[in-house]
Formats: sequence, C-alpha cells, structure tokens
Amino acid sequence: QVQLVESGGGLVQPGESLRLSCAASGSIFSRSFMTWYRQPPGKQREWVAAISTDSSTAYADSVKGRFTISRDNAKNTVYLQMNNLKPEDTAVYYCRSRGSGNDYWGQGTQVTVSS
Repeated sequence: QVQLVESGGGLVQPGESLRLSCAASGSIFSRSFMTWYRQPPGKQREWVAAISTDSSTAYADSVKGRFTISRDNAKNTVYLQMNNLKPEDTAVYYCRSRGSGNDYWGQGTQVTVSS
C-alpha cells in the first residue's frame, strides 16, 4: 500500500509562485509514473503534468512554460513548481502514482490564486 501526501498549497496573488510536494510512502516510488491533476471549483478533474520513471515530462497546454514537474527518488517525492500563477489555476491539486499494476491518489491540496 502506498500513501501519497500533498503539501504546499495556499493563497497567493496572481503572478506569484508556489511549490507543491507529494511525498510517497513505500519502496516503489522510483518505479512509479507520477502525475499531477487539479480540480477547479465546479469543474471536472483535469490532468496538469506528468513525469515518468526516467524523468521525462509532459504538461497540459494551460500550464506549459509556467509549471515544472520534477522528482527526487531519494526522498520519494514529486514536486510541482508553479510560477506566474493565474486565477484560473485555482483548484485542488492531487498527485497520482501508477506502477506495478497499482494506482494511488493523494488527498489533495488547495491552491487559491486571488487578488
């Protein structure tokens, strides 16, 4: 069983930055495909960014150039650096771990971008 714990959310003004972290328990992190999703208020959950086991990355068009996903296998942690935040980035952000036939989600962390 893997537990994912997100942290780093909060209230920021437009143009500011936040870094989200997702810490994973267990020993399979380095073999897991990690993804960040978000769910804006009143909308469906959407994919934001992903990082593979070899650290290849991919981003949704809406965040490309502003967000950076990275991973530290020694710390069993995946990060989402979010720069130049916009009000439309307001959402609950979730991380997801997939690998070895397993699929786990974290509980989410709230990001609010407002002036």
